[in-house]
Amino acid sequence: MAVGARSGHDDPEEGHEQLAESPENVTDRSAERGSGSGGIHDGDKDGESETDGSGARKPRSFWKELPLLIGIALLLALLIKTFLVQAFSIPSDSMQDTLQRGDRVLVDKLTPWFGSEPERGEVVVFHDPGGWLDDTQAPEPNVAQRFLSFIGLMPSSEEKDLIKRVIAVGGDTVECKKGEKVQVNGVPLNETDYIYPGNTPCDDKPFGPIDVPKGSIWVMGDHRQNSLDSRYHQELTGNGTVSNDEVVGRAFVVAWPVNRWSLLPVPGTFDQSGLSAAASVASAAAPGALGLAGAVPFVLWRRRRLTRARTAG
Repeated sequence: MAVGARSGHDDPEEGHEQLAESPENVTDRSAERGSGSGGIHDGDKDGESETDGSGARKPRSFWKELPLLIGIALLLALLIKTFLVQAFSIPSDSMQDTLQRGDRVLVDKLTPWFGSEPERGEVVVFHDPGGWLDDTQAPEPNVAQRFLSFIGLMPSSEEKDLIKRVIAVGGDTVECKKGEKVQVNGVPLNETDYIYPGNTPCDDKPFGPIDVPKGSIWVMGDHRQNSLDSRYHQELTGNGTVSNDEVVGRAFVVAWPVNRWSLLPVPGTFDQSGLSAAASVASAAAPGALGLAGAVPFVLWRRRRLTRARTAG
């Protein structure tokens, strides 16, 4: 399912107000300054100074400032789209009922820059790992569409991106047998909170067990019987998994239409402690192993010292 990027901005209207000075004061100061033949001008092409009656510099008109405002706004939109947040449109039904066709989601692109990796239960946008969207035909964009998609103001028809839910991460073992639930590291997932009503976890395409490589994820659509997800690409490189390097970011909110506004939290079933049992055991064992490794040299040193003391005595 290809999704395109979209973002936007509005240019604020500005107004300026000047306070006029009394003619008497202006006349007096003009007389004090002389005729002005030796005065300094602002370089106006017609020789007139861009100052008001008091000699203060006039503010530039809104219409002269408008091109600069537009340029700054476009630059900010491009920077935000590239590094912070990007909007993606949903063109299919593979993530129903969580996401509907036509929804616009905002994707966090900032945290991956700080080393954050996808977690189980997150809805993520990722580039086509290769071969997932070969049969998808995208219309050829014109010059205006290319420019607007480049700055993030409309979806790009050239970017082959997909959106799915992360079910398993690197180091996990994931499987699903017909008539049963999806299991991650042997723990069954209760997916009723997000699977499309009437769908089964995997009856249309049972799979596994699959060992997810480090630095990769296993993804599935919430509309299981209408989603060509990891299950359908096991013949490709990675056996259906997606490298973390292909992940654009996490979709965290449905921003449009207004009546569909909602957050996209991680479902509670992924909070089960057993899902990360192997990692927890390894983490718990690591401090003990380090402590033991540090204690051995100290014990050996103490024994040598005691032995030397006895010999000397």
